[in-house]
Amino acid sequence: MANFVINLMERPAKAAPFFLQTETSLTKCICTYRRHEMKANSSVATCNCFAIRQAARFVSQLYERHYAKAGVTAAQFSLLAFIAEAGKVGMSEIAEAMVMDRTTLVRALKPLERDGYVVSEPEGKGSRKLLLALSEQGKTKLAETVECWHAAQAEYVELVGAKRADELRQMLLAIPAGATA
Repeated sequence: MANFVINLMERPAKAAPFFLQTETSLTKCICTYRRHEMKANSSVATCNCFAIRQAARFVSQLYERHYAKAGVTAAQFSLLAFIAEAGKVGMSEIAEAMVMDRTTLVRALKPLERDGYVVSEPEGKGSRKLLLALSEQGKTKLAETVECWHAAQAEYVELVGAKRADELRQMLLAIPAGATA
Protein backbone atom coordinates (compact mmCIF):
# COMPACT_ATOMS: atom_id res chain seq x y z
CA MET A 1 0.00 0.00 0.00
CA ALA A 2 1.47 3.37 -1.00
CA ASN A 3 2.07 6.15 1.50
CA PHE A 4 0.15 9.35 0.94
CA VAL A 5 1.30 12.78 2.01
CA ILE A 6 -0.51 15.94 3.03
CA ASN A 7 1.16 18.90 1.41
CA LEU A 8 -0.05 22.40 2.19
CA MET A 9 2.71 24.31 0.44
CA GLU A 10 2.99 22.88 -3.07
CA ARG A 11 0.17 21.46 -5.17
CA PRO A 12 0.66 20.41 -8.80
CA ALA A 13 -1.90 22.04 -11.12
CA LYS A 14 -4.91 19.86 -12.05
CA ALA A 15 -3.66 16.94 -9.95
CA ALA A 16 -5.46 14.66 -7.54
CA PRO A 17 -6.58 16.31 -4.30
CA PHE A 18 -3.52 17.29 -2.28
CA PHE A 19 -4.34 14.78 0.46
CA LEU A 20 -4.23 11.88 -2.02
CA GLN A 21 -0.98 12.73 -3.81
CA THR A 22 1.81 10.17 -3.61
CA GLU A 23 5.14 10.93 -1.97
CA THR A 24 6.93 11.08 -5.29
CA SER A 25 4.96 14.15 -6.41
CA LEU A 26 5.92 16.23 -3.36
CA THR A 27 9.00 17.87 -1.99
CA LYS A 28 7.63 19.07 1.38
CA CYS A 29 5.15 17.35 3.64
CA ILE A 30 3.77 17.75 7.14
CA CYS A 31 2.04 14.42 7.69
CA THR A 32 2.30 10.93 6.22
CA TYR A 33 -0.45 8.34 6.57
CA ARG A 34 -1.60 5.16 4.87
CA ARG A 35 -4.76 5.35 2.79
CA HIS A 36 -6.18 2.11 4.18
CA GLU A 37 -6.07 3.62 7.69
CA MET A 38 -8.59 6.32 6.75
CA LYS A 39 -12.22 5.91 5.85
CA ALA A 40 -13.10 6.52 2.22
CA ASN A 41 -14.79 9.86 2.99
CA SER A 42 -12.07 11.14 5.36
CA SER A 43 -9.86 14.05 4.49
CA VAL A 44 -8.23 17.02 6.11
CA ALA A 45 -11.28 19.00 5.03
CA THR A 46 -13.37 17.06 7.58
CA CYS A 47 -10.74 16.86 10.34
CA ASN A 48 -11.54 19.16 13.27
CA CYS A 49 -8.05 18.88 14.70
CA PHE A 50 -6.43 19.84 11.39
CA ALA A 51 -8.69 22.89 10.98
CA ILE A 52 -8.21 24.08 14.56
CA ARG A 53 -4.43 23.64 14.48
CA GLN A 54 -4.16 25.37 11.10
CA ALA A 55 -6.22 28.32 12.32
CA ALA A 56 -4.29 28.44 15.61
CA ARG A 57 -0.96 28.60 13.78
CA PHE A 58 -2.25 31.37 11.49
CA VAL A 59 -3.62 33.47 14.35
CA SER A 60 -0.54 32.82 16.51
CA GLN A 61 1.72 34.05 13.71
CA LEU A 62 -0.36 37.23 13.40
CA TYR A 63 -0.05 37.95 17.14
CA GLU A 64 3.61 36.89 17.32
CA ARG A 65 4.44 39.44 14.64
CA HIS A 66 2.99 42.22 16.81
CA TYR A 67 4.41 40.94 20.13
CA ALA A 68 7.90 40.72 18.64
CA LYS A 69 8.01 44.55 18.76
CA ALA A 70 7.88 44.30 22.56
CA GLY A 71 10.27 41.34 22.71
CA VAL A 72 7.79 38.76 24.03
CA THR A 73 6.01 35.75 22.57
CA ALA A 74 2.27 35.16 22.52
CA ALA A 75 2.63 32.57 25.28
CA GLN A 76 4.62 35.02 27.41
CA PHE A 77 2.03 37.75 26.89
CA SER A 78 -0.75 35.36 27.91
CA LEU A 79 1.15 34.48 31.08
CA LEU A 80 1.90 38.10 31.94
CA ALA A 81 -1.74 39.10 31.37
CA PHE A 82 -3.11 36.15 33.38
CA ILE A 83 -0.77 36.73 36.31
CA ALA A 84 -1.53 40.47 36.30
CA GLU A 85 -5.26 39.80 36.33
CA ALA A 86 -4.99 37.15 39.07
CA GLY A 87 -2.65 39.14 41.32
CA LYS A 88 -0.75 36.45 43.20
CA VAL A 89 -1.45 33.04 41.75
CA GLY A 90 -0.15 29.49 42.11
CA MET A 91 1.33 27.37 39.35
CA SER A 92 -1.52 24.86 39.39
CA GLU A 93 -4.12 27.62 38.91
CA ILE A 94 -2.21 29.01 35.94
CA ALA A 95 -1.71 25.56 34.42
CA GLU A 96 -5.40 24.74 34.78
CA ALA A 97 -6.61 28.05 33.35
CA MET A 98 -4.21 27.88 30.39
CA VAL A 99 -4.72 24.13 29.85
CA MET A 100 -0.97 23.47 30.19
CA ASP A 101 0.92 20.78 32.01
CA ARG A 102 3.23 21.98 34.77
CA THR A 103 6.42 21.09 32.88
CA THR A 104 5.40 23.24 29.91
CA LEU A 105 4.37 26.05 32.24
CA VAL A 106 7.70 25.96 34.08
CA ARG A 107 9.57 26.18 30.75
CA ALA A 108 7.38 29.09 29.62
CA LEU A 109 7.87 30.96 32.92
CA LYS A 110 11.67 30.61 33.06
CA PRO A 111 12.46 33.48 30.65
CA LEU A 112 9.92 35.73 32.41
CA GLU A 113 11.50 35.01 35.78
CA ARG A 114 15.03 35.33 34.36
CA ASP A 115 14.21 38.74 32.88
CA GLY A 116 12.70 39.89 36.17
CA TYR A 117 9.10 40.17 34.94
CA VAL A 118 7.67 37.47 37.23
CA VAL A 119 8.61 36.90 40.87
CA SER A 120 7.68 34.05 43.17
CA GLU A 121 7.23 33.81 46.90
CA PRO A 122 5.98 31.11 49.27
CA GLU A 123 2.24 31.17 49.93
CA GLY A 124 2.85 31.32 53.65
CA LYS A 125 5.52 30.74 56.23
CA GLY A 126 6.91 27.23 55.71
CA SER A 127 4.70 26.61 52.66
CA ARG A 128 6.14 24.81 49.65
CA LYS A 129 3.51 26.33 47.33
CA LEU A 130 4.85 29.29 45.39
CA LEU A 131 2.71 32.23 44.37
CA LEU A 132 3.65 34.12 41.23
CA ALA A 133 3.17 37.84 40.69
CA LEU A 134 4.39 40.49 38.29
CA SER A 135 7.31 42.62 39.37
CA GLU A 136 7.28 46.36 38.65
CA GLN A 137 9.41 45.55 35.60
CA GLY A 138 6.81 42.93 34.58
CA LYS A 139 3.98 45.45 34.90
CA THR A 140 5.93 47.85 32.68
CA LYS A 141 6.59 45.11 30.10
CA LEU A 142 2.90 44.13 30.14
CA ALA A 143 1.83 47.76 29.58
CA GLU A 144 4.24 47.98 26.63
CA THR A 145 2.99 44.70 25.22
CA VAL A 146 -0.70 45.63 25.60
CA GLU A 147 -0.19 48.21 22.85
CA CYS A 148 1.03 45.40 20.57
CA TRP A 149 -1.96 43.29 21.65
CA HIS A 150 -4.37 46.06 20.66
CA ALA A 151 -2.76 46.24 17.21
CA ALA A 152 -2.96 42.45 16.81
CA GLN A 153 -6.60 42.42 17.96
CA ALA A 154 -7.47 45.16 15.46
CA GLU A 155 -5.77 43.31 12.60
CA TYR A 156 -7.54 40.07 13.50
CA VAL A 157 -10.95 41.78 13.78
CA GLU A 158 -10.37 43.49 10.43
CA LEU A 159 -9.54 40.11 8.94
CA VAL A 160 -12.54 38.12 10.25
CA GLY A 161 -15.05 40.78 11.32
CA ALA A 162 -16.00 41.87 14.84
CA LYS A 163 -19.10 39.69 15.18
CA ARG A 164 -17.39 36.58 13.88
CA ALA A 165 -14.30 37.19 16.06
CA ASP A 166 -16.49 37.50 19.16
CA GLU A 167 -18.56 34.40 18.32
CA LEU A 168 -15.47 32.32 17.57
CA ARG A 169 -13.74 33.42 20.80
CA GLN A 170 -16.82 32.50 22.85
CA MET A 171 -17.06 29.09 21.18
CA LEU A 172 -13.36 28.39 21.72
CA LEU A 173 -13.43 29.47 25.37
CA ALA A 174 -16.39 27.13 25.96
CA ILE A 175 -14.52 24.03 24.75
CA PRO A 176 -12.14 23.51 27.71
CA ALA A 177 -14.92 24.56 30.09
CA GLY A 178 -17.01 21.65 28.79
CA ALA A 179 -19.89 23.84 27.68
CA THR A 180 -22.16 22.62 24.92
CA ALA A 181 -23.64 24.59 22.07
